[in-house]
Amino acid sequence: MIARSLVSRPVSSFVPRLAAWGLACLAFLPQPALATSDTTAVRIADQVMTTLGGHTKWDALEGLRWSFEVSINDTVRASRRHAWDKHTGWHRVEGTNRAGQKYVIIHKLGDKAGLAWVGGTKIEGDSLTKLVTLGQSLWTNDSYWFLMPYKLRDPGVNLTYVGQGEVDGKSVDKLALSFDHVGETPGDHYWVSVDRATHRVVKWEYVLEGQQPPPTPWMWTDWEEHDGLWFSTARRGDNKRTIYTRNLEMVSHFPSETFTAP
Repeated sequence: MIARSLVSRPVSSFVPRLAAWGLACLAFLPQPALATSDTTAVRIADQVMTTLGGHTKWDALEGLRWSFEVSINDTVRASRRHAWDKHTGWHRVEGTNRAGQKYVIIHKLGDKAGLAWVGGTKIEGDSLTKLVTLGQSLWTNDSYWFLMPYKLRDPGVNLTYVGQGEVDGKSVDKLALSFDHVGETPGDHYWVSVDRATHRVVKWEYVLEGQQPPPTPWMWTDWEEHDGLWFSTARRGDNKRTIYTRNLEMVSHFPSETFTAP
């Protein structure tokens, strides 16, 4: 019963589950563009990465902490805290479930083993397996909302240049993203608008696997610089919905207890 109360709604129903990037993207290393990506789209994606701070700074970063928050009408409806070691793949997510119990899930990305506690009780057996699977899904969803601009050149991502357009009076280049047999939902499709002056992502739209057009749009705003790297801290959608990245920390070294204890 303890685990079921957490697993019953693994990703907030207030936002779509974004699961396209999956395990092929765990290494977070610069990769060559795939043959199916056209040269114009690749050039724009490389400009985006340079504006974010560049591959060298990104690759040198050991890890991140951040809070994923869903706000509707300025009221926070869901919140989770993540710690992620980029170099080892260890991940920790914690929050409060619908029953008001605090939970902690610790696991290594791509590995079925892990640790979990709900309401201070250590979870074992099948319930633990479900929670580790949940931890992977939460990382996939929450980190893509946060880090998508860093992932344009990942293996398995196909980029196509769509053309020029305009977003809020800004001239943009529009890229189409599709996925080559990677991730939990490889049938997802995204369109990313990049400001032609700043080379910064200003908007994305998507049609998720199993959904029908039109695409769902979100504006990428509130950019912040941390240790030479830039991150959007708010994605603003329709109906006054906002996905926030808050309490962002660049981590040079994680204490061992981060991935071993509640």
